[in-house]
Amino acid sequence: MTQLTTQTANLSIDIPKQGMPVTIITGFLGSGKTTLLNQILKNKQDLKVAVLVNEFGDINIDSQLLISVDQDMVELSNGCICCTINDSLVDSVYRVLEREERIDYLVIETTGVADPLPIILTFLGTELRDLTNLDSILTVVDAETFNAEHFKSEAALKQITYGDIILLNKTDLVPPEKISELEKFIHDVKHGARILHTQYGEVALPLILNVGLTPADEYTPHDHDHEHEHHHDHEHHHEHDHHHEHHSHHLENDGFVSISFQSDRPFDVYKFENFLTEEMSEDVFRAKGILWFSDSESRHIFQLSGPRYNLYADEWRTQPKNQLVFIGRKLNHNQIYAQLNECLG
Repeated sequence: MTQLTTQTANLSIDIPKQGMPVTIITGFLGSGKTTLLNQILKNKQDLKVAVLVNEFGDINIDSQLLISVDQDMVELSNGCICCTINDSLVDSVYRVLEREERIDYLVIETTGVADPLPIILTFLGTELRDLTNLDSILTVVDAETFNAEHFKSEAALKQITYGDIILLNKTDLVPPEKISELEKFIHDVKHGARILHTQYGEVALPLILNVGLTPADEYTPHDHDHEHEHHHDHEHHHEHDHHHEHHSHHLENDGFVSISFQSDRPFDVYKFENFLTEEMSEDVFRAKGILWFSDSESRHIFQLSGPRYNLYADEWRTQPKNQLVFIGRKLNHNQIYAQLNECLG
């Protein structure tokens, strides 16, 4: 028996790549998706994981926060890889499937304002269905800032609706009553939701990977509007950009705007702090970036989510410059550009 197994493995090297398990991570702006990705990438369980990230905005900040990127793919010392999705999710998945090295697991991060359904259907309704196995949809929820107002966004509601597991993150920042209230709220939206409490995105991987929670037969063409149906009938070269079109459609509905700012001049740290605390529009939900201050030789990684912001200093690995993305509802581009230009040293 052993001999037969060995021969089969030698003859069909690509068999392990068939049915590669896939987890989709979704969640509203600033909920902690990137932190969760980092936890998965640093895992000690000897899993070779490929992570696909696709940041909303002109500057792909997340790829810099995760690790330094060589073109659009980076390899980690533990055998994991991280890739950016450029034009096509399908093509990016094929790049992972075609690698010679063994990859055990594929994790995809959606953007904070994305409806996860088109991405789900890309795996269930194209030829990827035969090559991958959609394992679960994880929805990360920020326990501190999440409230009923989020459901003015169609995408935020769908992220809960399609989630197999809801990770209630940042539970250390809120009292038990708020957690109970949120759990009731989530159960009202999704009956029988499986909810896990997390802090800093830390969760035992067996609770979220290889859990087999996404039944393919729940997602059939007649359950959804006509704009999804061509996933099931056409060759994949017609489908590449479908989820991008759908994504834009939801952004428009929800009134979200992404503003990207870059400068080869440093900020004055006091002016920038004043902008954050006194001047910035309350409609900014999320901001992130790499900052350069005139009085510091360090590179600063900047994260803002709701009322909180953090700065982490490390070393420049490139020529210093400022790169920022702001995401919010109905933001005034000109006003924010003018305010940031005023902060330059």
